Amino acid sequence: MKPRRYQLRKDAVAIVERGHPWIFREQLSTAANVFSDGQWLRLVDGQNHVIGYGIYEADGAIAIRILKRGEDPPDARWLRTTLDAAIARRAELAKSTDGIRLVHGESDALPAVVVDQFSDTAVVSSYSPGSDALARYVGHALRAPTIVLRPARRRRGPALPARTLRGTAPPVAHFTEDGVRFAVDLEGGHKTGTYLDLRGLRRDLATRVRRYQGARVLNLFSYTGMLGRVAELAGASKIVHVDQSERALAFAAAHHVVDPAKHEFIQADVFDWLPQRSLAESFDIVIVDPPAMTSKKSQVPGVLAAYRKLYTAAAQYTHPGSTLVAACCTSRVERPMFTDTVRQTLGRGFSPGGDIPPEVDHPVSFPQADYLKILVFDVGQI
Repeated sequence: MKPRRYQLRKDAVAIVERGHPWIFREQLSTAANVFSDGQWLRLVDGQNHVIGYGIYEADGAIAIRILKRGEDPPDARWLRTTLDAAIARRAELAKSTDGIRLVHGESDALPAVVVDQFSDTAVVSSYSPGSDALARYVGHALRAPTIVLRPARRRRGPALPARTLRGTAPPVAHFTEDGVRFAVDLEGGHKTGTYLDLRGLRRDLATRVRRYQGARVLNLFSYTGMLGRVAELAGASKIVHVDQSERALAFAAAHHVVDPAKHEFIQADVFDWLPQRSLAESFDIVIVDPPAMTSKKSQVPGVLAAYRKLYTAAAQYTHPGSTLVAACCTSRVERPMFTDTVRQTLGRGFSPGGDIPPEVDHPVSFPQADYLKILVFDVGQI
């Protein structure tokens, strides 16, 4: 795609020079109005010096995603070098799992593009329509036997279907992590089919379950039950999965259960179900991992209010000596804000037991990339 020239204002030039990957819409001049969604731009300063290249976004707060800095235009060699560098950074992780995020968007210098590898199958997706073309280029550059391309969701109009760029995509893919085999719903799963970013939580959960004799686990927003599988294999005696999606629960029962007697599946909206104290029992480990709830700053106060209700209700299922895991994957809710909200909501009976840092294949290279927060609380006398 041939880039078109666009002269940046001084404040936008400063953003590029600082290394931030986004230029916001209020930082553009009216000259940008002629560009279409996904147009590649040659970015110049006031002296007409090329300072980089970007991808134009027609909608949303982010107007330009920085593709490359410097005078040289992005080409096939640049793409190959950038992709190979991202994969090389995962070499150590590949020793323990073949479920890896090979590309993590801006943090790997391929804006709005992610690549998740599940053994021999790679799923390439974009989370912005303007980056669909870049995602397609990345897909063709990959060396995996099977490659699936998932275009970004559209604000307007019908969703574009996934398509296979290479090989034959199975409806269910598999990968192994620390010796545990997991299934991925390629046909109807969220995002690329599963959540590789929760690897740290899965490892932490296995360790915690082993500390109990027949641990009882309540997994809220359980999705396809990968955490439940980890808990069972680590020695849990009972795992209760609660999720709104009938498909996700059915997938969990079919693929992530060894002994059905140890699992209970409840289809419900957790926000409605939890405050009713629907189960007359407590659990050794309570996991609360709600979905992203907003991408707009104006909605953050409402999200924090929902968190307060959620964690107040979840605390009812704990007992002295148990553990509560609180997760947030809403990037607009910054880490200190989330931590303070949960701590104040739970109160003194819940002491911080640390947090689970981002996985190495989900690097955080700029503040807005710090989307996933996982806090662990030890329950004392409530």
